[in-house]
Amino acid sequence: MFSFEVVPGTSVRQVLDADRAGVVDVVRRAYLSHRAGDAINPDSYFLRFPEKPDSRIIALPAFLGDDIQLAGIKWISSFPANIRAGVPRASAVLVLNDYETGHPIACLEAAGISAARTAASAALAATALRPAGFGGTRIAVVGAGVIARNICDYLHVTGCVPDSYVIHDLDAVAGQALGDHVEKWSGRPARFTPDVGEALQADTVVFATTALAPYVTQEFEPGQLVLNISLRDLAPETILAADNFVDDVDHCLKANTSPHLAEQLTGTRDFITGTLADVLSGDLAASADRPVIFSPFGLGVLDLAVGSFVLGRAREAGTAQEIPDFFGETTRW
Repeated sequence: MFSFEVVPGTSVRQVLDADRAGVVDVVRRAYLSHRAGDAINPDSYFLRFPEKPDSRIIALPAFLGDDIQLAGIKWISSFPANIRAGVPRASAVLVLNDYETGHPIACLEAAGISAARTAASAALAATALRPAGFGGTRIAVVGAGVIARNICDYLHVTGCVPDSYVIHDLDAVAGQALGDHVEKWSGRPARFTPDVGEALQADTVVFATTALAPYVTQEFEPGQLVLNISLRDLAPETILAADNFVDDVDHCLKANTSPHLAEQLTGTRDFITGTLADVLSGDLAASADRPVIFSPFGLGVLDLAVGSFVLGRAREAGTAQEIPDFFGETTRW
């Protein structure tokens, strides 16, 4: 009952890299559990800094039932200025709590977990919302950071393999680096472009930027799939001209995300077609007559699902490090 383990980032990365298909599966099941009501996913809480308006630390509490039976919280920071120093923008920890006693049982380095669950979510959306597949198509990636790299990896694992990629980033060095990674990983040509307009013409467009406000005002074409992972790149008019799928309606329509701006503009949520879980369950399908946009706010239940998966594998590998006497008191008297 009073065991407490720490899983360091090296172990987390080993587990995630060894079984991306397993990560996709646990993310899929977590979405369906959330839809079925076997989860609790309250609002995320934002700690902001007046002198650093682009920076924040977010707390994502959640409970996931099913065969997981864990509560927990992810504490994740996003400091974009880190990029200029050549260090990661995001850092995170995930604390898991036993559902029976409430005691914390583990702390995991979670930047990798967060990136993996985000990428797995994007890949699931890609497979579900473009059921005809990706042969003969081109994928554009706007933003060339860690999240973008993970998304490209998970797209490949789930069979979302286009004929080619085009990469856009304000930093040409980063854009070329992602292109080189994609070519090596997927075996498909990947070209950097300094022109975001060229990227927006691709059959599938992935946004993984740190944008704080919309800059894409054009409407997409029928048949285009947009993975709006960074949530704030698209003008509300662009959202309204498409079929829109989200991970959770209440969560996504807040904090001035692009869908939230569309709600503010129209005073309604009627432009939301449904959730990804609706599509995964077979109750909804993407339209072929309009562009399709997937906007995931990011659910804490996904972090719990992937965190539980990582903890189990780390225990099997002997890389979960138990902390003796972590709890100061183990009896009431």
